Amino acid sequence: MRQRRPDGEPYSRHATPTRRRFAELSPSPRSIHRFAMAVARGVVARERGAMTTTANPISTAAAAAAVAGPAGGVLGVAAGAAARRLLARLRRGARVRAPVCELSIGALWAVTGGLWGAGRLSTAWLPVLLGLGWLGVAAGLVDARHRRLPDALTAPAACLAPLGLLPLGPAAMGRGVLGALVAVLGYGLVHLLRPAALGLGDVKLAAPLGTVLGGVSWSALAIGAVLAAVITGCVALLRLCVSRAPPHAAVPHGPSMLAAAWLLTLATAAGGA
Repeated sequence: MRQRRPDGEPYSRHATPTRRRFAELSPSPRSIHRFAMAVARGVVARERGAMTTTANPISTAAAAAAVAGPAGGVLGVAAGAAARRLLARLRRGARVRAPVCELSIGALWAVTGGLWGAGRLSTAWLPVLLGLGWLGVAAGLVDARHRRLPDALTAPAACLAPLGLLPLGPAAMGRGVLGALVAVLGYGLVHLLRPAALGLGDVKLAAPLGTVLGGVSWSALAIGAVLAAVITGCVALLRLCVSRAPPHAAVPHGPSMLAAAWLLTLATAAGGA
């Protein structure tokens, strides 16, 4: 009967005592296989642990977004109520039914807060986006309803817009001031050439929006003007298809300017975070 090694493997027939001793000390193929399987199991366990570890920040960001989003929505509802009261007290008051302002500003602020809570949005962008969302709803509703943009909204916005760029640094502020000049000159030229296509209120609105878009980037300033024109054209075409309004009826351009500015600012801020 052939002798076997301690690990169960049989000795070779021609194995000498020295070779047998060497065989006892050297690992067998079965031992090597067991060791390889153990290492493989350890690697898999480590990878699973790494996956669990990397999943924790995702769950934390989701939890933060779930808190910051509704919190921003609640604050937005309060800001919308204040905007509705302010519009009603203007010299040429604009009455907006509740809860249009409240829900609109609440939705925009909820989106901003949710992205901020998820880490997709830097804190430096919050003043610009929250202020732009408030102005977009308040001024946009007045322009859509009464075909005018109150100076009581556009003038303070033009003064506060550079302050909103303060957290973004002096370079953004410098671009914002120049962007306001470029936007006012561009829209003013269009107003002089075609007053029916672009009102004086739109020229005044170009100051705060040009400040914000200029602070974002020079390309955003140009894209914002093009996008606003596209939105206005789409609204005019849609109204022509579904409404009985005469073809020559003017479509207010202010809401499109505000929507384009908010969308571009949000996209840039969320993409660069």
